[in-house]
Amino acid sequence: MSEKRLTIDYEEFASVKGMTAEDQQLVAQCLEAQKGSYSPYSNFQVGAALRLANGVIVKGANQENAAYPSGLCAERVAMFWAGANYPDVPFDTLAIAGSDHGVLCESPASPCGACRQVMAEYQKKHGRPMKVILVGSKRIRKFACVDESLTRPAPSELPQGRNAARVGGRSGAM
Repeated sequence: MSEKRLTIDYEEFASVKGMTAEDQQLVAQCLEAQKGSYSPYSNFQVGAALRLANGVIVKGANQENAAYPSGLCAERVAMFWAGANYPDVPFDTLAIAGSDHGVLCESPASPCGACRQVMAEYQKKHGRPMKVILVGSKRIRKFACVDESLTRPAPSELPQGRNAARVGGRSGAM
């Protein structure tokens, strides 16, 4: 056995005051996006604001459904809408904020694995880093790219045809 070390680089801010005006605007938009949350089951409101390379900001909010897991996270709402409406425009920065019963969480909420994988997929599609800002009331974290928050994404080149159940040399039940 050999021991390995993983380090993750990010910037941390006590408030938006130390951030660029562009990032401050994106944070404000993700906080505003929380108002569109439909979360009657968890009472956890998530807002996302995605700045595209052309300057357009797309907002998303989590949408729950009694038929769990039929809902969708705020991050994927924003990314899928942007991907459908601006398919060739790279994603620049994604800001995410979570509130519990309407109160912004002290520590930044972190995207789920499915959202992180979608983030990695779009970053790869566009061939450039996508920055990620995680917003909490006591601290804000900014990552230079998705890779810093997702250490090992699933393969994005999935096999086709009869070998579709085999991914990365491992067979898996589908």
